[in-house]
Formats: sequence, structure tokens, C-alpha cells
Amino acid sequence: MERVSKHNYYLDIAETVSERSTCLRRRFGAIIVKNDSIISTGYNGAPRGRKNCCDLGFCLRDQMNIPRGERYELCRSVHSEANAIIAASREEMIGAVMYMCCTDPKTGEIVPGTANCMMCKRQILNAGIARVYIRDTKTEYREITVADWIENDDSLDGTLGY
Repeated sequence: MERVSKHNYYLDIAETVSERSTCLRRRFGAIIVKNDSIISTGYNGAPRGRKNCCDLGFCLRDQMNIPRGERYELCRSVHSEANAIIAASREEMIGAVMYMCCTDPKTGEIVPGTANCMMCKRQILNAGIARVYIRDTKTEYREITVADWIENDDSLDGTLGY
């Protein structure tokens, strides 16, 4: 029997975490790993105590036809990356790796080509996370070196979305 690769093992866990998401548009799951130990997990959903979109039965951004990656101030959710970072200490995150997966809430299928938004990139940078792996298919993923976001600062070019 062939073992699943370590990266796909952690991406499988991030995919499972995404199933806890309460977003009607996209379900994201993130885990932070350091020295082969899971430090924290996070999924996108409303702040603690507030009603989730899945409970309300609507998404304001969907109702307003707002494209993905824009007008996050209208979104009820805290992003999966932010929730994982909030749940960990800075010491644990320095040099750590974040694994992420996005799934479609209607089909459960993996959504390829997803990326971190500008705000989450800033939080990942400040947390000290070294690399991010994002799942594109059940076996394929992208590796991002977080330090590249310092040189390739997309907050300067005026591009919206992710």
C-alpha cells in the first residue's frame, strides 16, 4: 500500500476542516503545521455569537452580485486563514506552514485556483508563516513561499480580487 504524501495528508485535513465552513459561496479550511504537529485550524464563518450565512439562508454579497475578492467589509465571515492564525501563538507560527483547501458548498468538490486575499496575505506575513500550500485537485497543489509576497507586493498595483 502506497502512503499518501505528507503534503496531501495535511491538505486532506484542511479539506475536512473546510466542511465546517458556514459560507454559502465558498468553504475554506486552513491548518497551520510546524515540526509535523498541527498548531491550529480555521474555517470561514461568522464571528463567534453572530448568525452565520448558512443559518440566515442568504449571502449579502451574492444578493448584491459582488465578485469574489471584492468588498469584504460586507462579508459576515472571518476567513479561514485568520481563524487559524487567531487560534495559534506567534511563537508557534514562526517558520510554520499553512495548508489550505477550498470546496464548493453545493457540490463539495475542490475549487482549483484559489488564492489568499490581500488581507490574509498580510496576516500570514505578520504571523511569520513561511509557506502556504493550496490544494487544486485531490493530488495536486501549489506551494507559495510567503517571502515572495514582500517583493511582489500586489497591494501596490491596484488589482482587486484574488
